[in-house]
Amino acid sequence: MRAPNLVSSYTHPARLILIASMAPTIGLGIGRFAYSLVLPDMRDSLGWSYSAAGFMNTINAVGYLVGALLASRMIRRFGLSRTVRWGTLAAVISLALSAVSGNFLVLSFARLLAGIGAAGGFVGGAALAATIAQSRPERANFLLSLFYAGPGVGILSSGLIAPFVLQGFGPGSWWIVWWAMTLLSIVLILPLLLAPLDSDAAIDSAAPVQFSIRPVLIYLIGYFLFGAGYIAYMTFMIAYVRDAGGGAAAQSAFWSLIGLSAFLTPWVWRRVLALNRGGLATAIILGVNAIGAALPIFGHSPILLAISALVFGVAFFAVVGSTTAFVRLNYPPAEWPASIAAMTIAFGIGQTLGPIAVGAITDAVGSLSSALNVSAAMLALGAVLSAFQPKLKQKA
Repeated sequence: MRAPNLVSSYTHPARLILIASMAPTIGLGIGRFAYSLVLPDMRDSLGWSYSAAGFMNTINAVGYLVGALLASRMIRRFGLSRTVRWGTLAAVISLALSAVSGNFLVLSFARLLAGIGAAGGFVGGAALAATIAQSRPERANFLLSLFYAGPGVGILSSGLIAPFVLQGFGPGSWWIVWWAMTLLSIVLILPLLLAPLDSDAAIDSAAPVQFSIRPVLIYLIGYFLFGAGYIAYMTFMIAYVRDAGGGAAAQSAFWSLIGLSAFLTPWVWRRVLALNRGGLATAIILGVNAIGAALPIFGHSPILLAISALVFGVAFFAVVGSTTAFVRLNYPPAEWPASIAAMTIAFGIGQTLGPIAVGAITDAVGSLSSALNVSAAMLALGAVLSAFQPKLKQKA
């Protein structure tokens, strides 16, 4: 694999990265996280247990893991932009499948496909964004963080739509929400399909780069814990707000605050993301993420929940950004796709195990507070481990 051609012909790098961010906007912000908004209605209408509800995010995470495992091969064969576009199209198709049937197997396949597509779009998009950002080294960290605002756009837009669709159409209208998400995603994918993203991001089909796990093992474990910990919060918090008496407006406000916080990420964390000191940046941001996840444990007040959403959200999006920054600062460009894919695999394993485990704990204990306790603890442990990751020695 040769490095992407990092020439300065990107006349509008911020615009191109924002267009590339439509991949995680659709694949993650809508394809994965909008499920939390319809989960309570789906669970009530379809008679699911919390374990069954958690399984839907587990199978989505399995798909994400499969997509991450295949991503480097797809990028070498088809290039960055095609991988991003086809992955995102798969995510859009999965949203339509989610709307057509209440059959558990059909919905499971839709969630699986959403995960595969989201991983391809994310790994390819992150490598593409890193390539484009590198054409402006003095602004690289800021430009790269724009890509990670993408999921926030999806979370915000779905938060402004889904609760009110459910309220307007009443119980059992979860499938209408999925159609609304499908139509929204079709609109959002158009710039991604039409933008000229190919010119300076070509990767040839030479032998794949070998990624060594040992030098970053502790970092991978920390990122695994992030994947396992964050997903419990993002899966069950809307149910937690609803169980506390929050109606459509409260659910929309909570979810929208998480999405809005993504837009603060480039400015809040730009100096932290520039730290070239191993896993320190990730440790700092992940620690803040753990604090945000822990706040609802102390009560149901609207102010506390709003602070939790803002603190969790502003750190959540930056954790993933810090990992790409770590890769960019510690590996040569030729190794970026393979390295990002390896990080995503660790993350994917964590979020595969997280939902079903936390769902089972919630069923056994009978309290969503237990899920939040487990979530916050895993995030905190991930922060501690990440702090011990040293900077890698550059190859000669």
